[in-house]
Amino acid sequence: MTTFKPGRRAVLASALALPWVGAARAAEAWPNRPLRVIVPFAPGGPADGLARMLAERVLGPKLGQPVVVENRGGAGGVIGTGAAAQANDGHTLLFGSISMTIVPHLQAQPVGYDVVKDFTPLAQIASTPFLLIVPASSPFKDVAGLVAAAKAKTRSITAANSGYGTLSHMTTELFNRQAGVEIEPVVYRGEGVLLPDLLGNEVGMGFLTLSSMLPHLQAGTLRALAVAGEKRLPELPDVPTLTEAGVPGIEVDGWQAMFAPRTVPAEGAARVAAILAEAMAQPEIRERITSFGAVPASRSNADFVAMVPAEFQTWGALVKERNIRVE
Repeated sequence: MTTFKPGRRAVLASALALPWVGAARAAEAWPNRPLRVIVPFAPGGPADGLARMLAERVLGPKLGQPVVVENRGGAGGVIGTGAAAQANDGHTLLFGSISMTIVPHLQAQPVGYDVVKDFTPLAQIASTPFLLIVPASSPFKDVAGLVAAAKAKTRSITAANSGYGTLSHMTTELFNRQAGVEIEPVVYRGEGVLLPDLLGNEVGMGFLTLSSMLPHLQAGTLRALAVAGEKRLPELPDVPTLTEAGVPGIEVDGWQAMFAPRTVPAEGAARVAAILAEAMAQPEIRERITSFGAVPASRSNADFVAMVPAEFQTWGALVKERNIRVE
């Protein structure tokens, strides 16, 4: 695999600071062939839809080359992410998610790539907010009451999650650490599968996505105790953040973003980043992102570039501290 010489991130940062026309001229020789965007998940999901929308409406027209989306699902995203890391054509991108910073820590064997060293973040596209959800019949009306009950009797409360190693699962583990409790995770294969048990109060709570839970919250069959993010949500303005509710240090963001493997020229990566930044300012693109059940990202790319290695370290430390074993 070709390795870029030192200073690639500096070149990218410098190019990003240029006006749009300057960035385009700096990379006018790239791309010189069709591009491929690898989505490390199965077809039909939100990530697939977002990647295809960007390929068809943004990247293809702006770059003047066909952009093909390739689904390479499996192993929690490891297969597709590994394929992108190993691509040596200089014309492959990755549409990744927060799972990139979690799943490698859960594998029995090395995944064969380094999320921080082998990829350059180009733009965060979307966020998926998570909420602390309980059944409508739950005795817990607020986070303080739930924490008090969990401290009074260890593992007396169960928390449904959408899969082992998912952000839903890991947020429960993070909540256990930050709140000083031991809530028992219960693993399901997706939010749709766990929903009947949650509605029936067979499990006590869960950290689950706004898009899936909102209809049930509006119908009054589920109740949100807190937002597991840095700020309240416009859809639920009366629901506090976990920090406001007395459990700080939990600000998760189920992000989805575009990345360039290190074999993409720095100038080319900067060009894609500039195109995506321009697109993210367009109301029609943000509306399309919303149509996939996601929240359009508002984080600057400079902040996102800094966030990725920080999250990788955070989740790695949590896996070790909580002794989360590979399944």
